[in-house]
Amino acid sequence: AQCRKRQHAVLRGESETISERLQRDLAAMRPLPGAPFDACDQDNGRVSSQSLVRYKTNDYSVPVAYGHQDVWIRGYIHEVVIGCRGEVIARHPRCWDRAELVFDPIHYLPLIEQKINALDQAAPLQGWDLPEEFATLRRLMEARMNRQGRREYVQVLRLLETFDLADLHAAV
Repeated sequence: AQCRKRQHAVLRGESETISERLQRDLAAMRPLPGAPFDACDQDNGRVSSQSLVRYKTNDYSVPVAYGHQDVWIRGYIHEVVIGCRGEVIARHPRCWDRAELVFDPIHYLPLIEQKINALDQAAPLQGWDLPEEFATLRRLMEARMNRQGRREYVQVLRLLETFDLADLHAAV
């Protein structure tokens, strides 16, 4: 009610009412776009041989299957989204530091499955905080099947490509 009442007021130094000025401003404005505006910084990049994409000063991982391909990058305030052609292939929390490597260990599991001896030394897997039951499963599988047990453990981890950690943890 107060806003409607104020529409008839004339501000000091003006010759028109607030309502008349509003109508003139609305007539001069462009219509809103048909599609929502995606408020992000957009860039293009290329996946390196280590399955990394550089955005600003940091490197973000993508699945190893996309090595050496051109990608598009969208940098939001809290997230970096990387895609190839029409599909999103990686999402990472935005890193505002400089010269950092941001890994998703799941991106490297297909390669580690092929090069099973790299399981303990692979930089993308360092600091991967899995529940204790996963370490127990690995010990049991390696004790029973040696090297093949290590490969099957990685195959269990690859289920994270499809299922979330809580479901896989419950299964383990």
